Amino acid sequence: MEPKLIQKIFTDTAFVRVGGSPEELKAAEYIRDVCASFGAQATIEEFDVQMATMHTDTLTVDGVSIPCKGYLNAGSHQVEAPLYYLAGKDKYALEGCRGSIVLFDGYLGYWRYRDLLENGALGIITYDGSVNYADRNIDRRELRAMVSEGVDKLPCVNINAKDAVALIKSNAKTAKITLSQDEYVGKSRNVVLDLPGESDETSDEVIIFTAHYDSTSLSQGAYDNMSGSVGLLALAEYFTTHSHKRTLRFVWCGSEERGLLGSKAWCAAHEDALPAIKLCINLDMIGCTMGHLIACCTSEEAAVSYISYLGRELGTLIDPYQEVYSSDSTPFADKGIPAISFARVSPREAATIHNSYDTAEIIKVENMETDIELITVFAERMANAVFCPIRKEIPDNIKEKIDEYLCRKRKK
Repeated sequence: MEPKLIQKIFTDTAFVRVGGSPEELKAAEYIRDVCASFGAQATIEEFDVQMATMHTDTLTVDGVSIPCKGYLNAGSHQVEAPLYYLAGKDKYALEGCRGSIVLFDGYLGYWRYRDLLENGALGIITYDGSVNYADRNIDRRELRAMVSEGVDKLPCVNINAKDAVALIKSNAKTAKITLSQDEYVGKSRNVVLDLPGESDETSDEVIIFTAHYDSTSLSQGAYDNMSGSVGLLALAEYFTTHSHKRTLRFVWCGSEERGLLGSKAWCAAHEDALPAIKLCINLDMIGCTMGHLIACCTSEEAAVSYISYLGRELGTLIDPYQEVYSSDSTPFADKGIPAISFARVSPREAATIHNSYDTAEIIKVENMETDIELITVFAERMANAVFCPIRKEIPDNIKEKIDEYLCRKRKK
């Protein structure tokens, strides 16, 4: 892909595109049209997602209004209770949650939510941003359906880190949360492109490529993950004019930032297609200015050595390792399909994600080209090998990590 086109795509998609929003649809149509520009016909596949329209979201602490954003899909409530800062995770710390509105550090994940509910919390306050940032931005988060499935919904709000620190410093006593919202089922989208295999022996075998194109509520998502989406477009463009024995399927996934919803929806809707898929190649966050390329192998360990040797052959620094990657590769690995996720990992001081600083300014086009080149060579070998070099199996140690990641088993 020409550098000018790479830069143009980043410029054209420099807008927030939360899963299920009109802006996400706009981006999906844009990706479809880019595919059409090099002669490939992609389609848009819709799937259901939980949506909400927030009418009222307020937080007052000791009678003072604190800027906040209520969690979407967390119901409508009004609750007032003592404020409790949960600084630890052990049983003793959790016992202090009973009858309180709880402020804690980090994200509201499945096990954290269940712990708070079980220990009698009446409401939840999270925070993001940084005391060292000039802005006072607040991310619009949601109570994910997977997190609250089968249990009560607690009122949840998100605030800026500066306000969270100020509340604890001032020994704040009482908090009040008010939420009013309408919840409904909306639509998110995957963009899908198939390039049929060109060999009678292997055309019924499939290599699937994934990258998500949605963003979080504050972010243009250039690094996370229009970069991976551009990489997928470059691969699709390449294989429209280069031979490939196996069928290549490209899926630009929607609503990844909402819990891998696009890849989960694709797997659920196409169960009959899963047996033919030999490998998933996932691109999530490539091409940034600083950092180095990694390959997370949710597969047999032999893939780590294969990719390490490939990097040496091409003269590209890459750090492969065996693990579960938090991206659209995981639902496929959960179905027994080995997955390789490529990313260029940047130090936080040089590039951040899920906030307003994730723009094309942190992307280096030359690094995009380098990353795409190595991934293309790897993909071409997988697409044209006599036998796919990576066996279609998931080792037991990785199966256990997948269970932990998908919250079927609690990490010890």
